[in-house]
Amino acid sequence: MNHSSESKSFMNPYLAGVLLGVVLFGAYFLTGTGLGASGGMARLVVAGQDLVAPRHVDRVGHLVEMAGGETNPLDHWVVFVTLGTLLGGFGSALLNKRLRVETQKGPRISVRTRWVMAVLGGILMGYGARMARGCTSGQALSGGAVLSVGSWAFMFAVFAGGYALAYSVRRLWT
Repeated sequence: MNHSSESKSFMNPYLAGVLLGVVLFGAYFLTGTGLGASGGMARLVVAGQDLVAPRHVDRVGHLVEMAGGETNPLDHWVVFVTLGTLLGGFGSALLNKRLRVETQKGPRISVRTRWVMAVLGGILMGYGARMARGCTSGQALSGGAVLSVGSWAFMFAVFAGGYALAYSVRRLWT
């Protein structure tokens, strides 16, 4: 990877891992719950649905829990974790002079195809996160930290699926 001389090097991955563990411990200690991101995204989507079709939201079971009646779906800690992740990533890129608008892709793929693949992958990951009742961060970090068998099975399945799919899409990157 080619970096300009002005950009700072990345954080040591071992230090980053230790700091992530400290943050996860702090989350459990202070709030009684772990970390995850798909719940925040789901709440942002439900907030949009509640603006457009509030009667629909008031009739569907899992939507009622998040936004039924006078309940505000954005009034939850996980929304702030999601927004903080976005702002923190943006701020880090800005401070370390890595902020630029670009589409990273392999040499045999067009920018349009890269975007289509990224959107399809995001949709599949979002659907899988809702079906698994947690995203990879929530399952791997929070569930794995408390030795949840379901979280460990989920992560093994994610890695197996990733390796199986990588073979069929490798031409997009080489």
